[in-house]
Amino acid sequence: MKKTAVVILNWNGRAMLERFMPSVVQNTEADIIVADNGSTDDSVAFMRERYPQIQLILLDKNYGFADGYNKAFEQLNAQEYPIKYDYYVLLNSDVECTPHWVEPVVEMMESMPDVAIAQPKLLMYDQCDTFEYAGGAGGFIDSYGYPFCRGRLFSTLEKDHGQYDDPCDIFWATGAAMFVRASVWHQLGGLDGNFFAHMEEIDFCWRTKNAGYRVRYCPQSVLFHVGGGTLPKSSPFKTQLNFRNNLSMLYKNLPDNRRCRVLAMRMWLDRVAAVKFLLEGHRGEYLAVRKAHKEYRAWKPALRRKREAIKPKQVTCVYNGHLLLDYFLLGRRRFSDLKF
Repeated sequence: MKKTAVVILNWNGRAMLERFMPSVVQNTEADIIVADNGSTDDSVAFMRERYPQIQLILLDKNYGFADGYNKAFEQLNAQEYPIKYDYYVLLNSDVECTPHWVEPVVEMMESMPDVAIAQPKLLMYDQCDTFEYAGGAGGFIDSYGYPFCRGRLFSTLEKDHGQYDDPCDIFWATGAAMFVRASVWHQLGGLDGNFFAHMEEIDFCWRTKNAGYRVRYCPQSVLFHVGGGTLPKSSPFKTQLNFRNNLSMLYKNLPDNRRCRVLAMRMWLDRVAAVKFLLEGHRGEYLAVRKAHKEYRAWKPALRRKREAIKPKQVTCVYNGHLLLDYFLLGRRRFSDLKF
């Protein structure tokens, strides 16, 4: 099999490493590397004592998910590094691996040279018959930039009855378990480090599709994910990142004939969401949306330069409908209910 590096980015995650590293070691037929994002707990000491055979990459501070992986893969791609990998796997520290989870995905990508990114089936760790929020059976996006998955629309999670066991092209692959060709990663400059965390994998997949590659789902590989290990589900900072990064991603990647219309609608919908937060008593979330919009406006000159380099075009696997209307007004709560 081609040389593959499974890289776990860790930040103060000793408990997760202790809980899930046994399944990674037992079931992974690839090189395992832990990149530590400037942890202040005893993660590094734990790894050195319990898993001395696993390589550590030590970063000097917390660079976030995006730049943490960028800096880790820079080191793996350095001229002096002894191994040149064909594939990188971004794997969260809160994932339980199953036997032979790497091989089917790599074999699929080997047979399809234009597939640059892929993901396994992602199920919940504590409800193993249910699709997991962060990736499910592959990610899609609607016409106004709202991401969703096969198996998950907003907060509705489907049971896995084999209904999504068909390999297929998708719009985005989850950052919890993303396979990517190393050559494409470095060609496109990796994740957008300014995002810090959230939406960075969707942005990267979109840029990959704009560059002419495909993104794919491989159901023969199955993983179980806890999710939400770094930030709580309700967090103003998380809200800020999601709203800011979503707008930034749209500005960078939308084709010219859709950008202005979609962004105008999204700014309006974001304001509606902010008012809803305020009326529900979530003042922190309301302020987070306002801060996200302020940062997005400040980023526009840099985003414009990135957009010029990307040269956006029409890409596949975009849902032409409006997910908000489908879900909240028409009651379409499953992926199979959507009219693609």
